[in-house]
Amino acid sequence: MESRQSESAAPSPAQLLDSGSDWVAKLSLSKLSRRTFLKTGAAAVVGLSLGGVAEPAYAAAGNGPGNPDDTVPFGPVVVDDAGPGASYARALRLSGLRPGSSQTFLATFQQFNFSQAGGFPIFRSTDGGRIWQPLSNVPNNGDAGRFWLQPYLYELPRAFAGFPKDTVLCAANSLDFSSTKIVLYASVDQGVTWQFLSTVAVGGPPVAQNGNTPVWEPFLLLHRDRLICYYSDQRDPSYGQKLAHQTSTDLLTWGPVVNDAVGETYSNRPGMTTVAQVHESLWIMTYEYGVSDTYYPVRYKLAADPERFAESPALELLDQDGYAPSAAPTVSWSDSGDPMGTIVVSANSDQDFFLNRALGDPGKWTRLSSPMPRGYSRFTIPLESPGSWRRPGFVFVVTGAPYGEQAPIEAGVIALQ
Repeated sequence: MESRQSESAAPSPAQLLDSGSDWVAKLSLSKLSRRTFLKTGAAAVVGLSLGGVAEPAYAAAGNGPGNPDDTVPFGPVVVDDAGPGASYARALRLSGLRPGSSQTFLATFQQFNFSQAGGFPIFRSTDGGRIWQPLSNVPNNGDAGRFWLQPYLYELPRAFAGFPKDTVLCAANSLDFSSTKIVLYASVDQGVTWQFLSTVAVGGPPVAQNGNTPVWEPFLLLHRDRLICYYSDQRDPSYGQKLAHQTSTDLLTWGPVVNDAVGETYSNRPGMTTVAQVHESLWIMTYEYGVSDTYYPVRYKLAADPERFAESPALELLDQDGYAPSAAPTVSWSDSGDPMGTIVVSANSDQDFFLNRALGDPGKWTRLSSPMPRGYSRFTIPLESPGSWRRPGFVFVVTGAPYGEQAPIEAGVIALQ
C-alpha cells in the first residue's frame, strides 16, 4: 500500500499473508490460548524481534485494574452538554486508587466555541461513568489567548522520568492563527491540578490543507524507557500529511521525528494515529487515509515494535461485506471473547463498532451494533472481564458529535457480544 516505507527490516506479521491464507495458522497460534501465547516466544515463530519489553496491554489503552463482577451495559448518559463544537472526547480509567476501586473515570473533549476560556474541561465520575461532575481544566488557568484541540489523557503505568506511577498526562494541540503546538501537561493528583511539562512539536498555522505545515492529534504511549508521542505532521515537504512520532526519556526534551505512515502520493493524508497492544509481540496502529477531500477510509498497521510501524505495510479495514468505514478511527484491545482477545475499532462514519478476534487478520473484521452514538474520534476503554476469556467483554465508550454536527458529550458501557 505505501511504497515509500523502509524496506530494510524483517517482515511484519502482515507481510506473511498470502491470498486466502489463515492468519492465525500463519502465526501457529490456532491451538494456543491467549494467555499461553503471551508466555511464548511468539515473535520468534513469525521471525520478528520484540524490540524490548513492552508495557502491559492494558497500559497501552489507558486501562486500570479489573472491573467488578456486576458490570453491565448502560447509556448513553450525558457527561456534559457543552453546545456547538463539542467533540473528540477522551477518557481515562484511574488505577491509582485503593485495591478494587476501578470505577473512577476522567473525561475531556475539545470545543470550537472560542468565546469560552481556552483549554479542556476535565470531568470525573466515581461510579463507573454514570454520573459526571466538573473537576478541573487543562491548563489550570484556561489560557484564553489560545485555542485547544485534540486532547489525549494517559496514565503512567509505572514511575517514569521522576513522576510516580499513576501520574496523569494530557497531550493536546494548542494553537492560534499563526502556529500549532503539541504540548504536554501532567497531574500528580488524579486530574485536580496540572503543570506544563514541554512542547513536543511546533507547526505552522492550523490549516488542514496540503501545502501548509501544522501538526495535529497527539497520542501517548510508554514503551520500554521512552514516552512515545504520535501525531499527524504536515511539515515534511514530501507529503501533504504523514504520521510520525517523537520520544522522550525525561518528558522535557524530545528526540527526532520518526515516520510511521506516509501516502502513496503527495496528496494522500494519513491522519489520527491511535495504537493498542494486541499481545506481547504485536501492536496495531489505526488511522484515516485521506484519498480525497471527502473520503478517509480506515487503514491499519501491525508491528512487533510500536516504534517501527514505518516498516509495516498498510492494510484496509473491510467488514465481511467489503464495506470500508471511514474517518477518525480509534482502536483498543479487550481481553475477552476469544483466546486472542478482541480488537475494537470505531470510525466517524458508523454507529457500529468493528471487531477482530484474529489478531488483525484482514479477512476477519465483523460489525457490532450498539446504542452508543457515532462520533468524531469516538473513544473506547476495554474493561477486563473476571474469569474466563469466554465471557463477553465490556467496553466503556465516550463520544461527542460526529464531524460537523452537534451533540452532547456522552458515555456508556457496551457488551462485546
